[in-house]
Amino acid sequence: MSPGLVIGGSGRIFRFGNKPGILIRTPSGELRAFTAICTHLGCTVQYRQDLQHIWCACHNGHDDLDGVNIAGPPPRPLERYAIRIGGTRIHVSRES
Repeated sequence: MSPGLVIGGSGRIFRFGNKPGILIRTPSGELRAFTAICTHLGCTVQYRQDLQHIWCACHNGHDDLDGVNIAGPPPRPLERYAIRIGGTRIHVSRES
């Protein structure tokens, strides 16, 4: 994935193995990546630019830009992934 594909204050779903991941460029320009699977019932989350956080439409779960639940039923934070930028590519992997 190219760094330019994710503009400030936006998010993009991508394939991470056989599950979705979400890459977010925070309003301040920092890149963050998480699993896109809600910890409540496994629905796919999305970035809500209007709220500036991660949202699950299934049961109105809300996670901040650190992946921590701030409202709704999700019982634990989203798994965060490590990001490395190499040239014009973004590489996402599980954190150690």
